[in-house]
Amino acid sequence: MSTIELLWPALAAGLLVALVAGPLGSLLVWRRLAYFGDSLAHAALLGVGLSFLLAIPGWLGIILVCCVVAALLGVMLRHPELASDTLLTLLATTSLSLGLIVLSLVENVRVDVMAYLFGDLLGVGAGDLPALLLVTAVSLALLAWQWRALVLCAVNEELAAVDGMPVARLRLLLLLLVALIVTAAMKVVGVLLITALLVIPAAAARRFSRTPEQMALLASAVGMVAVAAGLGGSLHWDLPLGPAIVVAAAACFALASLLRRSATA
Repeated sequence: MSTIELLWPALAAGLLVALVAGPLGSLLVWRRLAYFGDSLAHAALLGVGLSFLLAIPGWLGIILVCCVVAALLGVMLRHPELASDTLLTLLATTSLSLGLIVLSLVENVRVDVMAYLFGDLLGVGAGDLPALLLVTAVSLALLAWQWRALVLCAVNEELAAVDGMPVARLRLLLLLLVALIVTAAMKVVGVLLITALLVIPAAAARRFSRTPEQMALLASAVGMVAVAAGLGGSLHWDLPLGPAIVVAAAACFALASLLRRSATA
């Protein structure tokens, strides 16, 4: 197998995830729920463990657990007795610990925990792309359909409620979409680094955006550049791929900060 045949599915998968992570990450940044990606990522590890324990497909266990956690958080945010960051920390640490415990109970199955923690993008094959393409297309279609309402809810929920928008349902839709993308992104950057792919491109794009649409598009572009640069750097210097993508995204953020400062100086 040639290098191109080996790499093109990995690059395509990374670009698809970055494409939809841009607008979703922007919405999370506006809602100040950036840590939600971490909570879902940790829950995804619990889904992996339950998949092995119950002998069901891995993607099914991950999606089920992530959707349950997303729905649980949506209910908690309706009647918050604790601050959102406290709730997210509670969910993240509990689900991660449960996931590690469940994985320790799995017998006669060798689990590459590091691949789940830090990603295994080169393990993506051409056969994985149709499902990922479907998830990306459905997610982008739902975002386009409800974009204005989602943005208004992210900026000011009270105003959105006064405007007659179903705030609770829109919040749940956002959380479930993030759950789907977290599931898809596990092979790209791993559960420990998923939040970086959601938040860092959005943070970089925010400095040059005047409208929500500009920020979402720029965030997708920054994420896609980070995936391509991380993949190239990983091959050239023999670096771990998931962390290389995150470092490339951080470099884009640093460059955006410098350009913004020089433009305003």
